[in-house]
Amino acid sequence: MSAPAIRPLACRPNPAAAPFVALGLACVIGGGLVSAALATDASYHSSWAVAYVVLVAGVAQAALGAGQAILSGGEVAARTRAAELVAWNVGNAAVIIGTLFDVKALLYLGAVLLVATLATVLHAVRQAAPGRLLMGFRVVVVLLLVSIP
Repeated sequence: MSAPAIRPLACRPNPAAAPFVALGLACVIGGGLVSAALATDASYHSSWAVAYVVLVAGVAQAALGAGQAILSGGEVAARTRAAELVAWNVGNAAVIIGTLFDVKALLYLGAVLLVATLATVLHAVRQAAPGRLLMGFRVVVVLLLVSIP
């Protein structure tokens, strides 16, 4: 009796998720490189900024983009996705700069952009079929919402 053939996983990139995943990956790599560069002289703020870039600007961005693409079936308009991508990244930059340089107005502007983006992403998946993926996606969004300064 012969063993069953092993088939490679079919993994096709989703064009709707690609920019989110690519920028998220860039943030993870960039954050890792900055962390390595600052490892010998890390401060509280630099450690926070690196963790923020990796987890929120990086991992969360990739998860939000991929989750939205999967759950919405790719039905989100390109303009909406572009607006989400810009708002998420500008919002994160504003939060980081506002925090590091103690500019509260910039920090709060960034927070507003992040909340608006999360609301838009939730709206985009409102018609998704109930299930674990949708529940997990919503949990990620709620965790991000409660962590916004």
